[in-house]
Amino acid sequence: RGAGRYVDDLVLPHMAFLTILRSPHASARIAGVDTTRAAKLPGVLAIFTARDLEGHVDAEPAIGFPPMARRPPRPLLARDFVRYVGEPVAAVVSVDRYVGADAATAIEVEYEPRPAVSDPEAALAPGAPRVHAEFPDNVVLRWSWSEGDVEGAFARAARVVRLRLVNQRVAGVALEPRGCVAEYRGGGLTMWAGTQTPHRLRSGLAQILRLPESAVRVIVPDLGGGFGCKIGFYADEALCAFSAMRLDRPVKLVLTRREDFLTTTQGRGQVNDVEAAVAHDGTVLALRCRTLSHLGAYLETLAPYAGMLTGRLLTGPYRIPAAHYELTTVFTNTMSTAPYRGAGRPEAAYICERTMDEVARQCGLDPADVRRRNLIRADEFPYKTPSGFVYDSGQYEAALDRVLTLVDYKSFRELQRARRVEHRWLGIGFSSFVETAGVGPSKTTHIIGWESGGVRVEPSGKVTVITGTSPHGQGLETAFAQITASLLGVPMDDVTVRHSDTAIVAAGVGTFGSRSMSVGGPAIAASIEKVLEKARRIAAALLEAAPADIVVDRGRFGVRGVPGRTVSLADVAAAAWASTGLPPDMEPGLDATTVWEPTNFTFPSGTHAAVVEVEPDSGSVRLLRLVAVDDCGRVINPLLVEGQIHGGLAQGIGQALWEHLAYDDSGQCVTASLMDYAIAKAALLPTFELDSIETPSPVNVLGAKGCGESGTIGSTPAIVNAVIDALAPFGVTHLDMPLAPASIWAAVEHARRTR
Repeated sequence: RGAGRYVDDLVLPHMAFLTILRSPHASARIAGVDTTRAAKLPGVLAIFTARDLEGHVDAEPAIGFPPMARRPPRPLLARDFVRYVGEPVAAVVSVDRYVGADAATAIEVEYEPRPAVSDPEAALAPGAPRVHAEFPDNVVLRWSWSEGDVEGAFARAARVVRLRLVNQRVAGVALEPRGCVAEYRGGGLTMWAGTQTPHRLRSGLAQILRLPESAVRVIVPDLGGGFGCKIGFYADEALCAFSAMRLDRPVKLVLTRREDFLTTTQGRGQVNDVEAAVAHDGTVLALRCRTLSHLGAYLETLAPYAGMLTGRLLTGPYRIPAAHYELTTVFTNTMSTAPYRGAGRPEAAYICERTMDEVARQCGLDPADVRRRNLIRADEFPYKTPSGFVYDSGQYEAALDRVLTLVDYKSFRELQRARRVEHRWLGIGFSSFVETAGVGPSKTTHIIGWESGGVRVEPSGKVTVITGTSPHGQGLETAFAQITASLLGVPMDDVTVRHSDTAIVAAGVGTFGSRSMSVGGPAIAASIEKVLEKARRIAAALLEAAPADIVVDRGRFGVRGVPGRTVSLADVAAAAWASTGLPPDMEPGLDATTVWEPTNFTFPSGTHAAVVEVEPDSGSVRLLRLVAVDDCGRVINPLLVEGQIHGGLAQGIGQALWEHLAYDDSGQCVTASLMDYAIAKAALLPTFELDSIETPSPVNVLGAKGCGESGTIGSTPAIVNAVIDALAPFGVTHLDMPLAPASIWAAVEHARRTR
């Protein structure tokens, strides 16, 4: 209906506009910055450089970083060196965007270019350019674990399967680029921002700008996509707030699409060297994996955890008793990576599922049979993995069997053989996966795992729910209202869900990691239980009965064994707020707030299958079918779950077939536009075929596991496996993503020449 209100729709009186001059070099020394000519342009209100910020701002807060990681300081504006293309160098405040763009162009910066490194393997080479002088090896962190008799398994294996897998960098490409509006009035700062974590942004602004948190308010209006790329804290937001404070007028910043490509955190970016010890029958005895991940020029919020999660999920949904994992993360002269939809779990699934297909190929076995032979059985839960994760529940074999039925696997193989006679090349690929959702507990993960949920029954009987999550299109308001209406016995229309405003929501963590329903939902449910407990005591006083005799049915409180004698929730709420007839030890009001922390992750799972047709002479791929069977735990709203999986599937398909943030040797991103960076279009996608397995999680009272990232995790390896299956007659055994036509054609030609 066009009723959405996004950051760029906000217009405040006397609002100015912020434009950021960004480095055109991936690595250079700044010899000088001259703003004289730019400052004289009509309409320019102020220009700030790094020297103007000195003494007025503090360092970025260290939130969400592993304690063992090297973390160099990241300035709001570069002073002596720039380390990636797009790094902020100067900030222009002007009366409109066009004046700001002209003024930024007029700023004279003297750069002395230096050698850059954009490839992670090159960053580790002896004599490689240093991204940060204090870290001569360019290493952010090294992390490893080992469990079981790995060496013994490889010694007795019938064969060792080896793969090198590249998980290319990708962009979130949210429909709405990053942006914010800041206003400073009466000693208080208000920021409207497109963020997934408003409370973290509030804390960051308060620390950098030397304000008490009570003086900072963050409001998230409608948000046009996040996907993890809007979790972190950006210098842009602090610069916008600083400008508003210095000029005493509102300031708006909205990035261009190219700026968004260059300076919004990116995803994936791993190289995995994998070895599997395999028995004659296709049983995987052990896995070894060395992962190299480049995190960009600066350490971004939660970034190292993606590679660590890849390692923790290395064995996937399989009964693999021994494993060894080594992670090396490095600095490069590129934009930082950070969590992107799935954050380490898609990479782990890609490792597992490409390995399973290669095991099947080398052993001469069916890929579905190899998976079934290795999958964890339903009677083995809770299941402890070699990495130490304890999977809560699941039906992995049932999901695989459901997919095989839906694709009519036996008939497909017959059709495939018939089509090959006609020189038409069909392929099918599978991906069985398990992932993590939510985070918990905080003390074991070094990531904030709790979430807040509040419930208030108003005197009228209407209900207000306050959640610390920050919904932005998932439909969580509907799901939370459903939970509340069901547990309290009130109509959904009587429930209002409030969120994404730090003046209303006192504390919260945010929306990411498929945590809203699995962590935010139980927080709300716990508060509802507290409200009901108090309501029972009030109803007992009103009905002159013992609290133990009070029963609740569809929003009415009655006395057990005394039919017809009831009071409504509205009656109870009115008495609670009027403070009349309350038990003597009870405070007025009918509300509760819970900060709930999970005792463990939840573990959504599933199996996806892709059917493709490949034209080897042109390299084109046509996706014919995508079948997804997901176990998200107990489903609160099937339509919302379906929408989440649809979106995830589209992004997973995009990575498999089209998406790639490519950097040249000088550190220039050569695909930083929608002309060069291809994303999935609806016309290129089939109608998705979805089904579900429902295995409630014992981790929370709702039994929910989470669903926001499953589609992205399962779809990508299924498509790659399908394309390689289609090209099997040509001898093609491996392709790196994206599966561009030129890459497929080249692989086919190479296979033809070398067979």
